[in-house]
Amino acid sequence: MRRALRREAPSTVGLLVDAEDFAAMRRYRSFTFDDHSVYLQQVESLLRTLAAQGRHTTVALFDPADYAEFCRESGLHPDTGGSRSRFTAEVAATGATVAYAGQPIEALIPLLVSRAVRRATWEYATMLLADLGDCADCGQDIGRAAFDRAAHLLARLLETAGPGTHHVVCSTPTEGGQLLAVLHVTREPDGHARLESSEGAEFTTVLAAGIAREVPGGVVLRTTAPRRPDRVHGWRLARGGLVPLTAAEVFDAYCTDAGTGGPVPPEPGVEYCAGFDLAAEEPEEHH
Repeated sequence: MRRALRREAPSTVGLLVDAEDFAAMRRYRSFTFDDHSVYLQQVESLLRTLAAQGRHTTVALFDPADYAEFCRESGLHPDTGGSRSRFTAEVAATGATVAYAGQPIEALIPLLVSRAVRRATWEYATMLLADLGDCADCGQDIGRAAFDRAAHLLARLLETAGPGTHHVVCSTPTEGGQLLAVLHVTREPDGHARLESSEGAEFTTVLAAGIAREVPGGVVLRTTAPRRPDRVHGWRLARGGLVPLTAAEVFDAYCTDAGTGGPVPPEPGVEYCAGFDLAAEEPEEHH
């Protein structure tokens, strides 16, 4: 009975994804690994063992700086395995994680890093919205209104895009760089849309941050459907909405090197199309 219960208890493994993070942990005497490659091999072996036992395992990104701060705030001694275990459990509850499904460690690491970047982007965009406060004229929460507006625009976009596999990218500038969100959606012929809920929330939050702050930005939609070329549509963020780009503007955006400004050959089998109008069925009120 105890073994049966053990098989049903989920496991969490903290992972130091790069050599720099690994080196930072070596200052703790209780952390006994001295080679990052060997460490990764041992983590992968542990994951395979847990999977062979039928255990569900979550891999969490272990950040040494966040760990040190966690120990300071919690009054824990950082040089113990117990403290590392408690931090890993905390990350599993609130931070970037990936469910282990048998993938090799070299495939797991970029997936985990990507998840961490997405979460950091979401948290930063959420903070931007929260800091905007209420509208001086109408008293409406600006961030909340912008989020509702962004959710409406995304729903309209996916509805109008029709059946197919949709890859949607939203970008908007900030003082420190660029906020970027990516959404993957499969829309069935019957209208049912399949998407990851966290991706949808992240995308909506980034779009809302651009809407609320009235800064430049854009959205690009690429649709793949059976027996037809891929179609690319584009919009620019303006006046609290998404204004369609012309087919020529979409072509220029896709076929121009962002770094050099030089031309890039168009992809074969891709149609560069104007963005479609998303203004229909507007909400009655929005900030």
